[in-house]
Amino acid sequence: MKEIRMHGRGGQGVVKSAQIVVKAVVNSGGFAHFIPFFGVERKGSPVFGFLRIDERGIRQKCQVYEPEILLIYDDTLLDMPQTYAGMLDGCTVIINTSRRLDELAVPGRAGAVALVDASGISRAVIGRNIPNTAMLGAFAKVCGLVDWPALKNEIEASFDARNSASAREAWDSVQIVKQKGA
Repeated sequence: MKEIRMHGRGGQGVVKSAQIVVKAVVNSGGFAHFIPFFGVERKGSPVFGFLRIDERGIRQKCQVYEPEILLIYDDTLLDMPQTYAGMLDGCTVIINTSRRLDELAVPGRAGAVALVDASGISRAVIGRNIPNTAMLGAFAKVCGLVDWPALKNEIEASFDARNSASAREAWDSVQIVKQKGA
């Protein structure tokens, strides 16, 4: 089972993107579930959620305390202690940012670190800064846990072809800037 924690801000589509992943995984024959967590429910407030993906049924229904994968939808959250709390050594970290790795506060225990300008992609492709579908494209490529055609179909069923184009552009442009063990 892969345990994933997603960090973003209200209005960035963290919850909707997790729902899309769950549908894509389940429609591909796998198992997945998502538990959202909201503090103050307003646009711009930090939000996070807990996603699990497996080939077998998932009985665990609690927070993810030791994530193997972190998806960070907003690089302004990197300085918050809860963003990296409990991350396992070698954790894969995918960050929506236009900055370089040396400008970001990423712990040394991170394994693979992938950077993608999901906000820039979403502004250019869909006309709004809602990086969720772009982050899904990066996540699918970096982690390989979601079937691309199933993900594309779910994105288009939830939104439209522009959003799947945003995901595809992120798939093509995500850069792994640190490999596991490096």
